[in-house]
Amino acid sequence: MIDFTSKLPNVGTTIFAEMGQLALQHKAVNLSQGAPNFGTDPKLLELVENALRDGHNQYAPMQGTYSLREKIAEKIEALYGTTYHPETEVTITTGATQAIFNVISAFVRPNDEVIVFKPAYDCYEPSIELYEGKVVPIPLSNENFQVDWEAFKNKISAKTKMVIINSPHNPSGTLLSVDDMLQLQEILRGTNIVLLSDEVYEHIVFDGLLHESASKFPDLASRSFICASFGKTFHVTGWKLGYVVGPKELMREFRRVHQYTVFSVNHPMQKAVATYLEDENHYLGLNQFYQEKRDYFLEAIRPSRFRFKPSHGTYFQVVDYAAITDESDITFSKRLIKEYKIASIPLSVFHLNNRDNGQLRFCFAKTQETLDRAAEILNRI
Repeated sequence: MIDFTSKLPNVGTTIFAEMGQLALQHKAVNLSQGAPNFGTDPKLLELVENALRDGHNQYAPMQGTYSLREKIAEKIEALYGTTYHPETEVTITTGATQAIFNVISAFVRPNDEVIVFKPAYDCYEPSIELYEGKVVPIPLSNENFQVDWEAFKNKISAKTKMVIINSPHNPSGTLLSVDDMLQLQEILRGTNIVLLSDEVYEHIVFDGLLHESASKFPDLASRSFICASFGKTFHVTGWKLGYVVGPKELMREFRRVHQYTVFSVNHPMQKAVATYLEDENHYLGLNQFYQEKRDYFLEAIRPSRFRFKPSHGTYFQVVDYAAITDESDITFSKRLIKEYKIASIPLSVFHLNNRDNGQLRFCFAKTQETLDRAAEILNRI
């Protein structure tokens, strides 16, 4: 037996894997993991097949195919008014998670502080800890998941290396507003702090609201890596295809790590997505597409004893179950799988110190049939 000390001693199997396995074991309707259960556009699949047949089956360029990087730059300029050079400021990644991991690995050194707003997606903190950085958590408000910017300002120190934001926000489905972004910009102005902006749900925003990308704010853009996901956008999470954009000086450092982690990313899929992006309707229609699913799901569970504020973005909905039980969210979510055959994610796993507010997260990126089955179950609990 080899004797060793774990670099991540507190990391076990993720809640997503655990709940997914339980759902499979008990044949439950699975609204836990954030993955659609419907197919993607046949046109995109056809483009992948064409790329395979056309011989794009060897390594892609380390930075990603130029045609795809060019389309990404054009999209960002059209949506947010900021120009990124395809050659030096755009890199294709193995999903957004790899982009996030590489940003952290490229810049965080032992004892560097990284501010993380809680609740937070679960990949941030282990990556920071792996490089011996110090996580500085700031809890969002209980009611509306809003940032206390004064508390944030007070947490910044000479050791602060990075701040991580996520909007639209997983798990809460809330958005950072223009005012939020302006306050963040002013607080970080004049510092040497890197901003990591997780924007994987940028095209899934509801009720006429707008996604406020860090790229829209000049000082933020000058210090930001912005991570995005084609898997989320085009209903192909299993493809693990994403990208990161940032200023060339920062991107140069990012690529030093990127070339020795994955080097390059799935070539035929890059070629296919580059062609697919020529039609902007493929992503501009997502707001309406998912708002209809959100509205359908919420109307269907309105007779239930669960309470909710409609999600403003992402394809997740947080519900409160205080009217049903005082069990912990982990206990209740597991009981829902075993007794009622429906799977969710307990929100405490995202919170600071596993704070339990009696809330669950459901994914509504599902077929109407699945949402109907889920609603029928939830309405009789």
